[in-house]
Amino acid sequence: MPTYFTPGSFKFLRELAANNERDWFAANKERYIDLVQEPALAFISDFAPRLRKISSHFEADPRVQGGSLLRPYRDIRFSKDKTPYKTNVGIRFFHEAGSDIHAPGFYLHLEPANSYAGVGLWRPEAPVARQIRQAIVDDPAGWKRAAHGKAFLSRFTLDGESLQRPPQGFDPEHPWVEDLKRKDFIAGARLPDRMVTSEGFLTEYAALAKASVPYMRFLTSAMNLAF
Repeated sequence: MPTYFTPGSFKFLRELAANNERDWFAANKERYIDLVQEPALAFISDFAPRLRKISSHFEADPRVQGGSLLRPYRDIRFSKDKTPYKTNVGIRFFHEAGSDIHAPGFYLHLEPANSYAGVGLWRPEAPVARQIRQAIVDDPAGWKRAAHGKAFLSRFTLDGESLQRPPQGFDPEHPWVEDLKRKDFIAGARLPDRMVTSEGFLTEYAALAKASVPYMRFLTSAMNLAF
């Protein structure tokens, strides 16, 4: 098995965090390509056949622009933080229905001492959130198996923000009321640096994606999407 990301990849990200300026990045662009971009594109390409075995409805796109690898440039238009570059690597494997972040997807975040694998749906629009909540109400046993099963929770932690009160129209006494209150339907698994830089990382990540299938299937079904 090849090694994709190396200690050098994380070293570059740490240096970028300490020198988050356009001139520094321009002077180190080739290092970015060699240590971050090319390994990420190779990982995406090699994960594609494994992803197809998990679901043929999600895409691993190894293009430099417009694909699974997120751009390193920050959107600073409305931010007080004007540093121009992200100090992490973001990779998303999105549903064929659209690459929008509001569709369920698999996500890989690589950052020194803060890497994780994410699955699910971040901050869905109100109608979509209601669909998911209604699916939980309609099939509480299915939700329990998908989001609270032992195999899933042994690898993932449910995460994200929640409403302070149950959403309007839903029973505040429902057994899964805390999940009905969720704004985000996401889960994450922490990834030690030593795992990310190991030869077996592709296999480890594929195993995590496979373990999330019941959860991802529940969300796509709630949204009337194929899994």
